[in-house]
Amino acid sequence: MRRVAIVGMGSTKFKARWVDKTYYELAYDAAKMALEDAGIGRERIDCAVYGIYNDFFQRQYQPDAFVHDYIGMGLKPMVRVNTGGATGGSALRIGFAEVASGLYDVCLVLGVEKCNDCYNYEMQITTPEVLRAILYTADMTYDNPAGRTAASGFALAVIAHMEKYGNPTEEQMAKVSVKNHLNATKNPIAQSPQIITVEDVLKSRKIVEPFKFYDNCLYTEGSSAVILAGEEVAREITDKPVWISGVGASGDYVMPGNRPSIHTFESSRVAAGKAYDMAGIRNPLKDLDLAELHDAFTGTEIMAYEDCFFCGEGEGGRLIDEGTVMPGGELPVNLSGGLIGCGHAVGATGIMQTYEIALHLRGEAGERQVRNARRGLVQSIGGTLCTWTVCLVLEREDR
Repeated sequence: MRRVAIVGMGSTKFKARWVDKTYYELAYDAAKMALEDAGIGRERIDCAVYGIYNDFFQRQYQPDAFVHDYIGMGLKPMVRVNTGGATGGSALRIGFAEVASGLYDVCLVLGVEKCNDCYNYEMQITTPEVLRAILYTADMTYDNPAGRTAASGFALAVIAHMEKYGNPTEEQMAKVSVKNHLNATKNPIAQSPQIITVEDVLKSRKIVEPFKFYDNCLYTEGSSAVILAGEEVAREITDKPVWISGVGASGDYVMPGNRPSIHTFESSRVAAGKAYDMAGIRNPLKDLDLAELHDAFTGTEIMAYEDCFFCGEGEGGRLIDEGTVMPGGELPVNLSGGLIGCGHAVGATGIMQTYEIALHLRGEAGERQVRNARRGLVQSIGGTLCTWTVCLVLEREDR
């Protein structure tokens, strides 16, 4: 298996609404930035992998074909990936396999989402229509008629964790929100840069027990892209490759009743373990310099500390209390702002997280830069109670 590196990357700003651009125009912008960053033309791309979550968001069936057309990739092989919130991470995993296998030398991996084109014309707002579109990913026989949402589903897991371990507490979850909104103030592409307090979070309106408004990410419009290359070609293209040294993936039972428990996300534990084994990581808290974890909800970020083995089961809350995951802490988490601060353009999210880690490994993250960052983790999850997880370990070129 060949070594694979990120040789180019780019991301649009993540916004609540791109009124003046279609989804394929956003994809064009991200692809153009990635090509320019790599210093190559589109003729060097051998294949493409697209991460696009929900056709209803784009109001277009098979939107990947139109992206492929618009960015000038006609006749090149391509595939689209959809694994819910893990779509971006899964697209990267497939792109990695395309190159590592030797099938292709250079692969464009691009994610895009434009959720607010999904519009309710009767109510003149987007929210109910977006939630209805997401509901189609629930089981249509049992879950859909009951009106399950992403928030109510993940709330069940957080409550199960609370009941077993006594945490995360609402105050600990609020601290995650404060951290990620603050981190976003240093990220020029972030959707929700804000300076808020724990009290602001606790007093924000209830969405579903135990989540308040500021415990939730917001849906986002945007696009992110990376270009992957095999080692020989990567060294021709760039003198600052970022290597993908570990890849792990897992798919859990989609029906939570088929799982032995829901107080942990076993797909994350399996995927993280596989990625660490491949990368030679034995002590994640010591061996990693930063991490981008999937914080669609504050409570799931705290659960991810445990599922990615930064600490033992039931100990995640203390990492936010002790400052371990804060900027300047032992293992900073979500310096991009995460999904809560930067945004959740679903198909692009895992690629945005990868873009963020790579910026640090290249020493290009500006005022949020982790000093001498050498290795980082991306955790990308999706589906009912974390059905899918993809974990990636990224490393800088040895210096």
